[in-house]
Amino acid sequence: MLWNEIPLFRGAFYRGDSGTGLLECAAMEKTSKPAVRWMDISAGEAGQRIDNFLLRTLKGVPKSRIYRLLRKGEVRVNKGRIRPEYRLQAGDQVRIPPVRVSERAPATPDPSAIQRLADAIIYEDKRLLVLNKPSGMAVHGGSGLSYGVIEALRVLRPDAPYLELVHRLDRDTSGCLLIAKRRSELRTLHELLRNGAVEKRYLLLAQGDWSQGPFRLDAPLRKNLLHGGERMVRVDPEGKTALTEFRFLEGYPGASLMEAVLKTGRTHQIRVHAAHAGHPLAGDGKYGDAAFNRRMRDMGLKRLFLHAHYVAFEDRERGRSVEVSAPLGPGLRKLVQQLETTPDTGHEGQQ
Repeated sequence: MLWNEIPLFRGAFYRGDSGTGLLECAAMEKTSKPAVRWMDISAGEAGQRIDNFLLRTLKGVPKSRIYRLLRKGEVRVNKGRIRPEYRLQAGDQVRIPPVRVSERAPATPDPSAIQRLADAIIYEDKRLLVLNKPSGMAVHGGSGLSYGVIEALRVLRPDAPYLELVHRLDRDTSGCLLIAKRRSELRTLHELLRNGAVEKRYLLLAQGDWSQGPFRLDAPLRKNLLHGGERMVRVDPEGKTALTEFRFLEGYPGASLMEAVLKTGRTHQIRVHAAHAGHPLAGDGKYGDAAFNRRMRDMGLKRLFLHAHYVAFEDRERGRSVEVSAPLGPGLRKLVQQLETTPDTGHEGQQ
């Protein structure tokens, strides 16, 4: 993709099965009576991990309880013990032990959130849906959130037989988010992701002049390091392999517009690698520079400047290719336009 094709100020484009196009962009509890259940796995259910299968089947059961059932061998497949990462196969028999399930009336997403998602759909075919996820909306509920993108999407599409997240984006990150409409599509895309065959590109605004590199950040990351009680991710030789490739797009006084291509998919990878390179992201309250963030906030930035602007993959098994791009939102576009007209008089934190 050439620089002039990056959709900063125009509508989203896509290429897929449908051709090429342009889009503007406190409840009462009930308790079920527990009993042992045996479930036969169909071909459509095959390929998913047993832990994910149980999380969907035993709705209302805490994740910690699910993993305890697996660890103790109370959940069995074909009468044998299995590990959480075991992938189900067609014909498997799964024993689900008696578990008391608390069924709460599900939280109803705000109507405005439902409408935002409806307006955010930028590509759809029979197998896949792509959203231009709004910043500030988590991809799923949990950790104090009653709902996220996937729960709201299921309310928007109540008759859809299957809707599942293919991957995740941080709550503050906007842009292309893949939703599988079939279990077979989820399996296909997970396989492509594992093989590095899904291209994901991000736009970001970083502190300082990044025109001279480094552009290839190969630095292992380790998460769940506590810093003042907060979960953080750090570059650590003992961490997992992480590789990000950055490309300089435009320079402004004290800031650089960059594109990042993920070669691995670690938590907060772009944000941590950018900060490690000495160019933290604008609006990053966790890994960013306070003075730079204040300057960007004074110019109107109200969020993290990180946007998943492009995703593409080729499904050779079905002879299809999908390419989707989402433009920057109005707030980020406005900031870029303002930076383009800002005189270079020297700024605190400029590198």
